[in-house]
Amino acid sequence: MPEIFKTRIFKLLKHNDYTPLKLAQLARAIGVDQENYPKFEQAFNELRQAGQVVIGAGNLVTLPPISGRIIGTFRANPKGFGFVIPLEPNLNGDLFIPHDATADAMTGDIVAAKVVKKDKIGAPGRGARSTQKGIFAPRCSGEIVEILERAKNRFVGTLLRQPAGWSVQPDGKGFVEPIIVDDVTAKNAEHKDKVVVEILSFPTEKNPARGVIIEVFGKAGQYESETNAIVHQYHLPAEFNSDCFEQARQAAAEFNPQNIVARDDITEKVVITIDPPDAKDFDDAISLEKNSDGNWLLGVHIADVSTFVTADSPLDSEAKIRGNSVYLPAKTIPMLPEVLSNGICSLQPDQKRFCKSVYLTYDTQGKVLSRSFANSVICSTQRLTYQQAERTLKGHTKDIKPEVVKLLKNMEILSRSIENRRTKNGMLHLDLPETELIMDKSGRVTDARPADNSYPHTMIEMFMVEANEAIASLLDKLNVPFMRRIHPEPDVLTMKGLSQLARALGYALPRTPDRAAIQDLLAAVKDTDISLAMNLIVLRSFEKARYSPLSIGHFALASGHYCHFTSPIRRYADLLVHRVLQCHLQNRSGSSAKLAQNNQILSDQDLTEIGKHISFTEQRSDDAERELQTVLMLQMLSDHIGDELDCVVTGLANFGVFAQSRKFGIEGLIQTGDLGSDAWKYDAKTQSITGLRTGCSIRLGQAIKTRIVSVNVPARQLSLTPVEPLVKAAAQKKSHKAEKPRKERTRRRSKRKR
Repeated sequence: MPEIFKTRIFKLLKHNDYTPLKLAQLARAIGVDQENYPKFEQAFNELRQAGQVVIGAGNLVTLPPISGRIIGTFRANPKGFGFVIPLEPNLNGDLFIPHDATADAMTGDIVAAKVVKKDKIGAPGRGARSTQKGIFAPRCSGEIVEILERAKNRFVGTLLRQPAGWSVQPDGKGFVEPIIVDDVTAKNAEHKDKVVVEILSFPTEKNPARGVIIEVFGKAGQYESETNAIVHQYHLPAEFNSDCFEQARQAAAEFNPQNIVARDDITEKVVITIDPPDAKDFDDAISLEKNSDGNWLLGVHIADVSTFVTADSPLDSEAKIRGNSVYLPAKTIPMLPEVLSNGICSLQPDQKRFCKSVYLTYDTQGKVLSRSFANSVICSTQRLTYQQAERTLKGHTKDIKPEVVKLLKNMEILSRSIENRRTKNGMLHLDLPETELIMDKSGRVTDARPADNSYPHTMIEMFMVEANEAIASLLDKLNVPFMRRIHPEPDVLTMKGLSQLARALGYALPRTPDRAAIQDLLAAVKDTDISLAMNLIVLRSFEKARYSPLSIGHFALASGHYCHFTSPIRRYADLLVHRVLQCHLQNRSGSSAKLAQNNQILSDQDLTEIGKHISFTEQRSDDAERELQTVLMLQMLSDHIGDELDCVVTGLANFGVFAQSRKFGIEGLIQTGDLGSDAWKYDAKTQSITGLRTGCSIRLGQAIKTRIVSVNVPARQLSLTPVEPLVKAAAQKKSHKAEKPRKERTRRRSKRKR
């Protein structure tokens, strides 16, 4: 049963603007087409039988009201109170837990709580959540009665020597209180070492947590120490076991590039790879030529990893667990041993390598005329970096082979045709600049710059998307289950929220915008101050793409059928797709039914479980990379207290303004008290914070010059202040003068009334 439909049903029913709908209306609201309606209905019926959704008066679907006892995940607030997020969503939302009712639970703990109080049902105010036409579900408060499962009992942090003894200050925001440790000599730990501490006794209202140091990484702030801490914190994979190394070494030893039985020999063709400068695992290569009809014949050649990593082998089992390679700053944790990933599977120049090739024929407008697929052997003509490819396209052809120069120019022509066609069909491109860290030999960040985003990146992206779509279309026609890359269409309430935000910022958008309207919005903000904020708003309006066998297409790419095929060295999903393609290549004359019986074809149920796992490992890798980059950046900025940063406002809240540095890509917080002497009020509808006395305001997307006030590396916090307060002294003085006549008139009116 596709879990994704359950997730999407819950997301819509929990939305603040949800008005109860009938079942068919609910399906349309979350974008379920006729083909998938039976699976949606099955998912809904399972939820209803479990009591997780209800059908009320008028056959309208809602969440059930909160029960007297709930099980959920606790989220603590630094001020002492917290919330229990129920494992099973309900009509009333999260349960508020006062500071004296937390039972010493910590963020992430699974707890049992009982409802103690429901706010009075009435007009929606503080704590009330509107549900439908004049009916409101009150927020509830309660108390934790039992801690069922601790989120974790090991924390990474910095060891500190205090006057009263030793303590560890945990990293991150989940657990902020120091952990007392006694014997630090057992591990030879020293002041300001990065360590792992295991909790022996959890904190209570009267006593702090106590623990024991079980691992020492080295001095806090050093690259190796911080990297190992992130690896431990996110449970990233360690070394491969001996069985994996043995299988990889044997595959490398037995590899014979001359053994090309049942493979197309295209070693004489001009084929190139384009990758980042520090890449070692080259898993995609490109060829391009004109055929006798004057049409383009594009070859996308992908490393044939499935030949060396067979199903259910030690390497396959390990790759499935890892899910993907992890790319941390200056460190890679590969999905496959380097003898494969950087060796016989890598499409190195002047080396014969096995590939799976997708051949796509295009007319001059970039329209696909035909598709074919084959096993092949290639020999890369030249390896280029993106920067080399960009310089070559601009006419700087030194050290580039003439045939490669010609190929690059043709690639650009075809890529722009494909890009135009896909854009017309609704493909969305978000402009979210990335930051490249500049590091010294010790791994310390010394500076940062915007990452390269030259057109060769788009060229390769277009060709990879086309190949992925071609494979997915083929496997769809074969009617066999396979691992897809899906991106659900946003539900109507989410699109309504996006429309309201855009209008608040001065951009017209239909009430429920389609892809074309979103394209127009992104084009309108391009190269403006508000571009970053608006692109982030659009991104947050979308669900994350994920892996699943469910056939619902890819919304952002405007693709009805899509999968990942082009990176089998670093993604397990691609390796699974390669195996299904191999079954087809061996069974060209056979029936689809016969193909489906092959033991390489996994069931929907198996694919669903694997899809959930590798979607998790992908998110885990992204989070780990982002956090380590933040740590390294904050360490650098801690030496620049008082420096100015050019920022853009990317978020607003009652307590302050989030501003992102244009150069460094890191976000900091400006407290409302630092905006100037005024009473500041946040308005979600206008996406602004306004001074009630002066009328001065700051809006989402606004450019602002800030100064670094402080850096807290363990808490991952950057504190900023405006270089110039929004409310200047002259404005304050004028404001106070203007208030006096109003106060005098008020007193006079009051006297007349008496």
